[in-house]
This record gives sequence, C-alpha cells and structure tokens, in this order.
Amino acid sequence: MIRRFRTPAALRFRTPAALPALCTLLAAALLLAVGAGRAEATGYRYWSFWERQGGHWTYATEGPSTARPADGDVQGFRFSVSADSQDASKPRGTADFAAICDRTPARHGSKRVALVLDFGVRADAPSGETPPAPRTVCASVPSDATTAEALAAVAKPLRYDTNALLCAISGYPAKGCGEQVTTSGDGKSAGTKSGGGKSTGEDDGGGPSAGLLTGGAVVAVLAGAAVWQARRRRDG
Repeated sequence: MIRRFRTPAALRFRTPAALPALCTLLAAALLLAVGAGRAEATGYRYWSFWERQGGHWTYATEGPSTARPADGDVQGFRFSVSADSQDASKPRGTADFAAICDRTPARHGSKRVALVLDFGVRADAPSGETPPAPRTVCASVPSDATTAEALAAVAKPLRYDTNALLCAISGYPAKGCGEQVTTSGDGKSAGTKSGGGKSTGEDDGGGPSAGLLTGGAVVAVLAGAAVWQARRRRDG
C-alpha cells in the first residue's frame, strides 16, 4: 500500500494570521495613492512676461514697466494659471523677429520690438470668457520706450491693478487680476512650462505612476498567496 507523505505540521508553511490584515492595509494605501494623484493644487491666473534669448523663452527678471528692450528684441506674454515662475506656461508658436517685423521699417530715433501675445487656453480662462487666438505684432516705439509702452502702442486696452500688475491685454480678461485658483491634479492646462514643466501639446501621459502599479502588484500577489495557502490546507 502506497502511503501518502505528509509534511510534518511543524515544517508546513502556513499563511501568517496577519496576512489578510496586511493585504487590507496595502489596499488602503493604494487607494490613498490614487487619491493623492488627484489632489487639488493652488495657482494664480495672470499674465506672465517673457524674453526671447538664444532661440528660447526665459522668464523676465523685471516687469514690463521697467524693462527697456532694444531694437530687434522679441518679448512675449502668456495668460495662464500657474503656481510660480518655475511653473509658468511659455508663449506658444514661433517667435522670429524678422518674420514678425518684416513689414515695419526701421526709423531714426525709434526701435522695433516684436511681441508675442498668447491669450492662453480655455481651461485657464475666467468663467464665461473665451481666450482670443494667439497673435504676434511689431511695435515701433521711441528708442527709450519700455516694454509696457511698446505693448500699449499695439495691444490696447491694457488694464493694471493698483500695484501696477498687468491684468489685461487687448481687454482680456475682462475682469480679475492675479486671483488665486484651485484646480484638480488631473485638470492642469496644456502649454510649455518653464523648468521641467509640460511642453506645448504634451502631458505626462495621464497614467498611473510606477509606484502605484507596484503597490497594486504587491496587493495582488499577497492576496493570491493567501488563497493558495487556504486551498493547500484544505486539500492537505
């Protein structure tokens, strides 16, 4: 008669009693991770000011009311919601001085400044407003003019607040000025961002992070181990 060999009880691998509880805790952590990905973020809705240097946009180090561009300079403005200068969206499209100012002749005692005006995307617009299409314009102004004066020459009406913050270009937006805005983590507006931010028309994929996927895999493996051990004890 063939006897079935049974592993001594002391040598059998048994599912730890705490395993179901551990699985529950890991599952809860996974849900928290999902929630964290949708956390709300705070930013500000405003016009950011940029300068074109070496074929790239750089965030201006001073405001348009004090900056004095030279003849041939390219400067830009972008309306968006961002947390700070490192998160601000850059003006979109090409920004070539020759293309923007090709029909504006040089004049003695004046300078030409190419301006890129990007009114942003609908997701960043104030409630009830629609952003105009981006446009470029060449401002011909006195040689000592500031960027604000160049902007006023070609993009009126402008609106400023009591602290001289630029609130509107060509009347957009009609109201509001640098107000705080709260958005969900998956509702960020598109656009190229300064420093490691999104580039135009791109995003971060919108999918789960590697850590989130790993956490889900761990929960699945542990749960499967618990089921397998339960069947083994029942069949043994």
